[in-house]
Amino acid sequence: MPQKASPADQALLLDLQRLDTTAQQLAHRARQLPENAQLAEYEKQTAALRVRLTSEEAVFEAARRELTRVESDVTVVEARIARDRERIQSSSSPKDIQALEQELTALASRQSNLEDIELEVMDRVEQTSAVVAGTQSELDAIAASKAELATSREASLAQIESERGHAIADRETIAGRIPADLLALYERQRERYGVGASHLRARVSSASGVELTGSDLAAVRSAAPDDVLLCPDSQAVLVRTDESGI
Repeated sequence: MPQKASPADQALLLDLQRLDTTAQQLAHRARQLPENAQLAEYEKQTAALRVRLTSEEAVFEAARRELTRVESDVTVVEARIARDRERIQSSSSPKDIQALEQELTALASRQSNLEDIELEVMDRVEQTSAVVAGTQSELDAIAASKAELATSREASLAQIESERGHAIADRETIAGRIPADLLALYERQRERYGVGASHLRARVSSASGVELTGSDLAAVRSAAPDDVLLCPDSQAVLVRTDESGI
């Protein structure tokens, strides 16, 4: 014996299905917000820039360490030059003075070479610092864009959640008016097949989009108005109305 429910109660299933479809569409909208794809792209760009920044900072730090070492070498040479000059001033030995002057000549050459190296390394430090600053600037710009886009996404999600909340509230109201056994059938079919109720309009099932065959249509026509029928294609509850064309 088929399950029974008044045509009015069965028609409520169409409202329930409409609200469930709306909730599904809203969830899909939330997942497919254009901000999501752009934020994911920003994350990829950020990750790549951070890798690049790490490499650039390593080059910069290596240049700074080299500059510190060269500056230390220059300081040592300058100190030795100052010491030798003092020794020349205080020495009375021609032989010692000659040796010190030779050492000063060598130290002057060493100082000149070190200062040339120092200038080259200072230039490298400046260049690598600018590269690091440039990459950091890119990261900062992306971070600002991400923050702005995240705010926009939150606003969109809040709107969607508001609409979803209204749909859920309306669904609860309608579900409360549907007999328990009919509601249980709807929920079971929706869980199994994705759609719980199908409107038979002009002999076409809205859930499947397929027109009923002659034999199926004959079975529908012979059923009592309060018989609960299932769509032969979608397995959703087949709801008949004045638009069914039967």
